[in-house]
Amino acid sequence: MDAATDRELRREDAERIAAICADVGDDPHRMMDILRAVQDDLRWISPPVMQLIADRAGLSRIAVEGVVSFYAFLSQVPKGRITIRLCDDIIDRFAGMPAVAAAFEAALGIKVGETSADGAVSLEYTPCIGLCDQAPAAMVNDIVLTQLTPDRVAEVAAALRGGQRPEDLISHEFDDLSPHDRATRQVKNNIRHAGASLLCPVPDGAGLQRALDMTPARIIEEIEASGLRGCGGAGFATGRKWRFAAAAEAERRVIICNADEGEPGTFKDRVLLTERPHLLIEGMTIAARAVGATDGILYLRGEYVYLRELIEEVLQDRRDRGLLGQGIGGAEFDFDIRLQLGAGAYICGEEGALISSCEGLPGEPKTRPPFPVTQGYLGLPTVVNNVETFCHAARILDKGAQWFFDMGHEGSHGTKLFSVSGDCLNPGIYELPYGLSVRDLLAMAGGEDAAAVAVGGASGTMIARDQFDRTLSFDDLSTAGAVVIFNGSRNILEIVEYYMSFFVHESCGYCTPCRVGNVFLQKAIGKFRDGLANPEDIDYLKDLSGTIIETSRCGLGMTSPNPILTTLENFPLIYAATVKPSKDRIRASFDIQSAIDSARHLAKRRSTIFDEDFSK
Repeated sequence: MDAATDRELRREDAERIAAICADVGDDPHRMMDILRAVQDDLRWISPPVMQLIADRAGLSRIAVEGVVSFYAFLSQVPKGRITIRLCDDIIDRFAGMPAVAAAFEAALGIKVGETSADGAVSLEYTPCIGLCDQAPAAMVNDIVLTQLTPDRVAEVAAALRGGQRPEDLISHEFDDLSPHDRATRQVKNNIRHAGASLLCPVPDGAGLQRALDMTPARIIEEIEASGLRGCGGAGFATGRKWRFAAAAEAERRVIICNADEGEPGTFKDRVLLTERPHLLIEGMTIAARAVGATDGILYLRGEYVYLRELIEEVLQDRRDRGLLGQGIGGAEFDFDIRLQLGAGAYICGEEGALISSCEGLPGEPKTRPPFPVTQGYLGLPTVVNNVETFCHAARILDKGAQWFFDMGHEGSHGTKLFSVSGDCLNPGIYELPYGLSVRDLLAMAGGEDAAAVAVGGASGTMIARDQFDRTLSFDDLSTAGAVVIFNGSRNILEIVEYYMSFFVHESCGYCTPCRVGNVFLQKAIGKFRDGLANPEDIDYLKDLSGTIIETSRCGLGMTSPNPILTTLENFPLIYAATVKPSKDRIRASFDIQSAIDSARHLAKRRSTIFDEDFSK
């Protein structure tokens, strides 16, 4: 199908789309699966295609279009048979992505954002793809390329022009490799320090076997006694969450694994998904036993599509061994998991938005209350934890609550996986007990010359050298895992401006404070970078940041001003050095209409979708 036939639907295309819809029972809640499959097959989703999908699923076309328009990996214009997505994270930029992008443009004869005239290839930027430890990186369809250089780009472009598949860039025997070998040929795990819980040798199934011999209430007590807290950033007590879900009155309950780690600089779950997929599924199964769930969903971010076959293989292997599905372990315990792929939306890391995406909707956060533990996926009590949390739960059931509780720091028990990247000698994954200092981690990673460290990624805290003795724990510097190191050659304001542009791009557009306010903040930081700010602009940054935090609907808006607020606090001289006195207090370079136009563009990502469309 091409642009010239966007008002028509060829018979063979209609038949393929009908088959894709039929594979999921024409279920509107499986819209993500339908649209991803159609995008992969036809390379775009035209209006006639949306209408056919809507007819099959019992929806309006505008409902389908609302989903298509929300996700970056779904397109309403034709894409090339090969789509190259260049990671535009700040770490990739510093590692040489501008030169890599220029090399691709020269070799392919197109600019970033364009598709070749013959429809062969599209070239575009995409936000962080979870490969900051081996930047610059890119996705070529579903294949990942890391540590790119201009010379390597020339080789890649020549191979693709010569008719080779993206898979052939990894190995000419790609089809004969195991799913695990395919994954590890593409991406290095870079495990720098294996701790006592997750990356050490782990017995197969020990935690689940013990859980099958325990009552559900006793499993929850064990998790509570361990002190395990959610490892996705918020740090909510895991056992308490499970107890709430178990107590909710319902005939069905759901377990969802949030494997949508989109925070720039975070890639720990990527390593666990590759090296400990059985432990993850074991942890989800234990959670299901504890709360009485029969259904599970593993939500895998679209950027990790290269891990799909590996995870599907693990799920099937566990079904074949009686560890998943009907009668698990010979007990009266039924639980199965389906894999749900995302399609490029950072906001889906927020649990309400993730649940919306699993339901086949745009990834917009849900209003609270009710909370997911009482009314989550399809209105059912739902437990959402991330990959690391479920893996720890399995180990706790194996080794016991006291074993886990005794590791770490008061209020922060167990070990933590730290994703370390940036200006250091040894980027990668470090599993360490909570409570170590930033300085100690920098020494391990070879980042002693750091001038700034972003703990928690874009939405975390940026600290300076005088704070490197602070501890990595829930009560001091809390982090979902990202530790990004910047040396003294880096421009702090450039980093802040990038992070703000990231939040502007990734806002779902639902609420005005986040949709518009972050655009204003980004424009204001640009004014500081241009040397056109005045002292009053510092107060403006603080006041607007506070308003966004207090009035935003979800965690994205509540944390998006952090790059500004934490650098204002910890690097005040950088801001002070750029301001100039202004008697008339006019912000000369700040074009408010331009900012509003950017916000209006974001708002187009939202769609008007009636609830009745999805009630069938």
